[in-house]
Amino acid sequence: MADGVSAEVVRAVIADDQALVRTGFGMILSADGIEVTAEAADGAEAVAAVLRTRPDVVLMDIRMPGMDGIEATRRILAEDSASEIRVIILTTYDLDHYVYAALTAGASGFLLKDVTPEHLVAAVRLVRSGDALLAPAITRRLIQRFAHREAARPASPDRDLSGLTPRELEVLRLLATGLSNAELAERLFLSQTTVKTHVGRILSKLELRDRVQAVVLAYESGLITPGGPAESAR
Repeated sequence: MADGVSAEVVRAVIADDQALVRTGFGMILSADGIEVTAEAADGAEAVAAVLRTRPDVVLMDIRMPGMDGIEATRRILAEDSASEIRVIILTTYDLDHYVYAALTAGASGFLLKDVTPEHLVAAVRLVRSGDALLAPAITRRLIQRFAHREAARPASPDRDLSGLTPRELEVLRLLATGLSNAELAERLFLSQTTVKTHVGRILSKLELRDRVQAVVLAYESGLITPGGPAESAR
C-alpha cells in the first residue's frame, strides 16, 4: 500500500451490546479498509477502549447496560486528548428520544442500525473528514421535535454570540433550519467556498466541534425557536 493511502487509514471503535451488530459492522468496515481498533459491549468498555486505542471515529449504541451511550459519549469527548475523535450514535428507531441528548453531549450525528453497508462506510469517512453526519432534512426534523422540550424553560445562552458578525449570525440562523452549504450559498448569493469559510469561523469562535453542535446551540441559546420563523431569517 502506498504511503499516501496508508496515511489515510481510518480507525474506529464499535460499541454495542449486541455481539452480532458489532461483528457485522466490523466486517463491513474492515472490508473497506477501515481499521476496527476495539469493540465494546457497554459504555464503560467503550470509554476504556477509546482512551486506550485513540480511534478517529466511534460507533456508539445509545441503549447499553450499565453506562449508556450518552454518558459514554460525554465522558469520551470531555477528554482533552479526544478533540479529534468523532462519535456516531447508533439507534434502532428514527428520532429516538435519546438522540437529541446525545447530540448535545457532542456526538457528530446518528445512524439507524438498519443502515446499508455503503452508507455505514460513507458515514464513518464523512465524519472522519470533519463533516457532520445529519442530513439537512433530518437535522430540521430532529431538532424541531426535541428542542421544544428544552425551550419549555427560559433560553440560557451559555455561549456569547456577540463575537459573531451580522453575516455569521445570519448563516447560523439558516444553518439551524437544516440548510446544506449549497442551499446556504443559493439563499445568500454566496459561493459555497465562502459559506464554508463562514461556517468554519462560526465553529471556531463558538468552540464547537461541527455544524450539528451549531444547530443545537442556535436553539438552546434562543437564537431561533422550534416552529418559529427561522425559515424566514434574513
